[in-house]
Amino acid sequence: MVHIFKQYLLLILLIAPWLLSCNHKKYCDTSLSFETRVDDVLAQMTLEEKVSQLVYNSPAIERLGIPEYNWWNECLHGVGRAGISTVFPQAIGMAAMWDDSAMFDIATIVSDEARAKHHAFAKKGKRGIYQGLTYWTPNINIFRDPRWGRGMETYGEDPYLTGKLGVAYIKGLQGDDDKYLKLIATAKHFAVHSGPEVSRHRFDVVPSKYDFLETYSPQFKMAIHEAGVYSVMCAYNSYKGKPCCGNLELSNLLRNEWGFEGYIVSDCWAVTDFYAQNGHEIVNTKAEAAAIALKAGTDLNCGDSYPALVEAVKEGYLTEDEIDVSLRRLMLARMKLGMFDKDVPFENIPLDVVDSEQHQQAALEAARKSMVLLKNEDDCLPFSKQVKRIAVIGPNANNTDVLLGNYHGYPSKIVTPFLGIKNKVSTADVGYALGCHLADSLPVLTAIPPEVLFTDKTKSSHGLIGEYFNNLTFAGKPQTYKVNHNIDFKWWNNSPDKTINPDTFSVRWSGVLVPELTGKYAIGTESFPKVKLWVNGELLVDYKSEHHPAKEYEYLDLEAGKPYNLKIEYIQEKTEYARASLLWEAPSNDLKKEALELAQQADLVVLCMGLSPRLEGEEMKVKVDGFSHGDRDDIQLPAVQTDLIKAIYNLGKPTVLVLLNGSALAFNWEAENIPAILEAWYPGQAGGTAIADIIFGDYNPSGRLPLTFYQSVGQLPDFDDYDMAGRTYRYFDGEPLYEFGYGLSYTNFEYSKLKVPTKICAGDEFTVNVTVTNTGKMDGEEVVQLYISHPYSSLPKAIRSLKGFKRVALKAGESIELAFKLTPQDIALLNTDYEYVIQEGAVEVSVGGSQPNEQRVKDKKVLGATVKIEVNDAAYYTVLQE
Repeated sequence: MVHIFKQYLLLILLIAPWLLSCNHKKYCDTSLSFETRVDDVLAQMTLEEKVSQLVYNSPAIERLGIPEYNWWNECLHGVGRAGISTVFPQAIGMAAMWDDSAMFDIATIVSDEARAKHHAFAKKGKRGIYQGLTYWTPNINIFRDPRWGRGMETYGEDPYLTGKLGVAYIKGLQGDDDKYLKLIATAKHFAVHSGPEVSRHRFDVVPSKYDFLETYSPQFKMAIHEAGVYSVMCAYNSYKGKPCCGNLELSNLLRNEWGFEGYIVSDCWAVTDFYAQNGHEIVNTKAEAAAIALKAGTDLNCGDSYPALVEAVKEGYLTEDEIDVSLRRLMLARMKLGMFDKDVPFENIPLDVVDSEQHQQAALEAARKSMVLLKNEDDCLPFSKQVKRIAVIGPNANNTDVLLGNYHGYPSKIVTPFLGIKNKVSTADVGYALGCHLADSLPVLTAIPPEVLFTDKTKSSHGLIGEYFNNLTFAGKPQTYKVNHNIDFKWWNNSPDKTINPDTFSVRWSGVLVPELTGKYAIGTESFPKVKLWVNGELLVDYKSEHHPAKEYEYLDLEAGKPYNLKIEYIQEKTEYARASLLWEAPSNDLKKEALELAQQADLVVLCMGLSPRLEGEEMKVKVDGFSHGDRDDIQLPAVQTDLIKAIYNLGKPTVLVLLNGSALAFNWEAENIPAILEAWYPGQAGGTAIADIIFGDYNPSGRLPLTFYQSVGQLPDFDDYDMAGRTYRYFDGEPLYEFGYGLSYTNFEYSKLKVPTKICAGDEFTVNVTVTNTGKMDGEEVVQLYISHPYSSLPKAIRSLKGFKRVALKAGESIELAFKLTPQDIALLNTDYEYVIQEGAVEVSVGGSQPNEQRVKDKKVLGATVKIEVNDAAYYTVLQE
């Protein structure tokens, strides 16, 4: 009872300053407009207080009753880095659904969980990173080159698809209340940003005006006009000679031409690049950099540069009035989120919506819809559930990393492909073998087993001695001692012992490791937020982060039977995902041999290959052949995987290749020889269940590729060339491995009754009607795609451009008539003055389940028609700009 009283007292003390000082302040008067309230609070702030609120980790101003606030939060595919949440497929996988309605529903779930978690945090006085309401999502950059490691965070290579999916996601995050924003979404990274990662802090992009207007900017304009996105993040790189976060041309485009009303936030430490070595180095001091960024319209600084704005004012680089412009935008955002109000509509969303059964089911549905069947020779899929022996093989078969991607949360339940198949076919003997590494020199790390860990060199007791401290510094006498048989803990936000504060504790483990085999070992940790590991007194790992855990390791040569002293020091400090794991990869027998023996005994083989967030992403500390700095040097499936796939293929077993990856791969031999191939992306917490549902026929695959799969990197221009010529389905005229928009089904769809006007007047809208019929024997979903092309125009143009899509569910034998409305903008082209115009002549329209070609038209998979455009008074009809 005393303990409960103390908790309530602490809560009152935490919120009392805000309640007492806010009640009599004009800016807390909800009868006034947000703008009036913001003016009131700004008038009461000193210069130093104003500047303090322009950084992402804004401190409290207690005398004004303004609580601290951290603007940095992530929800790329679920609430990220804030403890338990529902984890949906990585963004590129969600894009493969081609379903803007589902994107809105997913974002609504995410915003429900975000609101519930935020209010739960605030009640405990927690206002740190990943506990707020301003989310740095979505990433709507164009995935122009498959080598880019962060392409997995995007919605693919097409600006129209990216824009429509981004609009839906933003709307679901920000809500539809007349007064308050549910969350604030952030469209990033503006502008023209898609790698290489190694030079992102210094490279300058000067795209053609055509490429900027046609490829790099439309989705951002859509986010503003159609979704009302309230935040935009400026990119690291320079645009036309000036850093994006100090680029007045870009901010003028957003605010003055497109009507953006929100605030601009810098990418993290992007302003530091203005003066840092190996950055843009356009000025010498932090104060000058901060002044340039703020004067160019960057309101909020993720980094540590803006505190120098106090000095910048004193030096005359800018005025306090200019600081007020940005601060007013930020305070208005906080007002619109209801941070100073009571009875905000979203504050009563219960915490039990987080990770609820309904949300888990939604994650499963999304995973199913995201997967793309690339090949199904002779209808070898779906497999029968009557099979007796199944071999599940590959480095991604039982790997949780590849389910979660990056910028993710932490699900309470996660199903790998191996577990999904084992659960699906419970009557079969389902075996698993690693088979090979993802790539050479990338170890597979697992928890060190108890049988090789001992409390001391006498080997009298298995495990390590754990000393648990009720402080962060290992000070004084431990609160308790435990012998832990292995170190593999996920405490989340709970305490390892009822006598220990769950938010602030430390643990020291010590003992010996006695390996059973002589050889080369990888030894390390995967812990969060802070850990150190010593082996025989040598510091092997020193990791700390406020963002996420990571696998950190070193290689050691160890002798069998020889004791090695271990010491691990772990610190938990206010994270929602406290975890500590001691990992290794021991010398193994022949992985390939084990896999072949398992496959030889099986009736069918499921190969789980691909990539991993350890190989592609925003950064990568280990250097593996073919991968660097999070990007890829090549796009081939790693050779060690292809070698194993060929060996399995030679056994002649029914085989499906399941690929888990965040970017396009080249796998020419596999595409030619393996009978069934399923692209599963990084499918989220329910990925293994979804894979099993598809390959055993409980779900009909329906995803479509949101990007082109090329045959080799030789088909592409240089990675750092931002000219769109030769890139993406719109400008690539070669033969791809698999094209944008491609995907198979277990049933067949036919198209008929295409209705398109034979001629229209320039400036008119027109409607395209088509009937789609499921002519197969299985219910399924079809993604109907509408493309426009201008084969007779002499103006610069894409080969074709997506201008409409709809996902429809049809029972076997069922038909549906669909209508697509096209606007003048949809058929316009850029002239030499960079005005959007409509030419007199013909425009071709195609509607179907993919891009058009001769065979698909013959098979009634795609229908096409020509629309004649008439212009009465001029050679061109200029499309009026909004």
